[in-house]
Amino acid sequence: MSSVFSGLKEAIKKYFSSTSPYEQSVDEFIKDLQRALIRSDVNVKLVLELSNRIKKRALEEKPPQGISRRDWFVKIVYEELVAVLGGEEEPEVIPKKKPYVIMLIGVQGSGKTTTAAKLAWYYKTRRMKVGVIAADTYRAGAYAQLKQLSEKVGALFYGEEGETDPAKISKNGVRELAKLGADVIIIDTAGRHGYGSEADLIDEMKKIAEAVKPDEVVMVLDASVGQKAAEIAKRFHEATPIGSIVISKMDGTAKGGGALSAVAMTGAKIKFIGTGEGIDEIEPFRPKSFVSRILGFGDIEGLIERMKALEIEEGDLEKQAEEMLVKGVNMRLIYKQIRQIRKMGPLSKVLKMVPGLSMTLPEDSELEKVGEEKFDRWLAIINSMTYEELEKPELIEREKNRLRRIAIGSGTSTDDVRELLAYYQSTKRMLKQLKRKRSLLKKLEKGEGELF
Repeated sequence: MSSVFSGLKEAIKKYFSSTSPYEQSVDEFIKDLQRALIRSDVNVKLVLELSNRIKKRALEEKPPQGISRRDWFVKIVYEELVAVLGGEEEPEVIPKKKPYVIMLIGVQGSGKTTTAAKLAWYYKTRRMKVGVIAADTYRAGAYAQLKQLSEKVGALFYGEEGETDPAKISKNGVRELAKLGADVIIIDTAGRHGYGSEADLIDEMKKIAEAVKPDEVVMVLDASVGQKAAEIAKRFHEATPIGSIVISKMDGTAKGGGALSAVAMTGAKIKFIGTGEGIDEIEPFRPKSFVSRILGFGDIEGLIERMKALEIEEGDLEKQAEEMLVKGVNMRLIYKQIRQIRKMGPLSKVLKMVPGLSMTLPEDSELEKVGEEKFDRWLAIINSMTYEELEKPELIEREKNRLRRIAIGSGTSTDDVRELLAYYQSTKRMLKQLKRKRSLLKKLEKGEGELF
């Protein structure tokens, strides 16, 4: 999501480091804010209204005793951005009944099939039995794709290859998956087809909804549609009342900001956002947490939820983070964290959720490039180090024979070893920055705990 509202984190950093008078710092920040939002395809009129509200509050409101105007201003920015993106209300993501039938709708190419698999993963990691139904009878390969994804996730699958009536497939699928004890049933429907008009698609949606009477109709919107998201959502809602919205592909386009704000301003409920290509890269959309992260304050609630879903104790990571801050980082700690954090997805995304780390993490650091295969190589490299090298990785950089020995012993290349050492140095630099920022963050936390 680095492209969504890109520039806001830098604007906050610039604001805190500014030595200009308060009013001038506010004006400079608002200009940076406007540029960042317009780049993210947010409606210009909305940007101006937001800017005016922030400036008015910044100049008129008096902060509580003990809190500076500069710190209070950050709280104002945070609150106004949250309001623009849907307010403080959090989505109800855990179904209240079983089986709970979700019908996915949307135009072709919006990412419905992948989203069906992501939702299946999300609910399965929360110990629910999930079933998916392949009701897209028009797109070539839709049946095979969903079947393959459901097997990958470990979800039940239902489809009738060759059957052309999606309403019939959906009705039969709900009945059969319910018999198998599915807690959540997800129906993947067709998008807009080249053979016909949008009216055909909407008519099909109505027939499926009448046949299965879903508990929730969820619309999947591609983030790249930007401000058009509101118009699309409105049109579909008129045909089949939409219970909530998933915005997919939030990782690949600056227009995601336009899609988020456009939908939120219609009053529609954004329930999930897709944050990457991986099956596990989906999360509930919580405006407060989202704004905290884009401002660089992290999303500790989202991180804890992700850890619990994967049975990682939050205390373990907190203890390790504290140990790294106090004692410094070495390869033993890197090894321990890779083993745990790799279960949660790309390390850079996890670190961006941690208050403090998110503010200091460079956008294009080594942490951004870490993948699963790389993790495997790195673990092998660390296993080939001596006790002395584990404690003092700098020795490897100074002595080439150590570098070659480790590469041969781990079955990797010297470039792989250097890459791990670069990662180590990047982490080390990041922790140094974090120590310097810690006092500022504690002050912010004391001023408005809601940011964390």
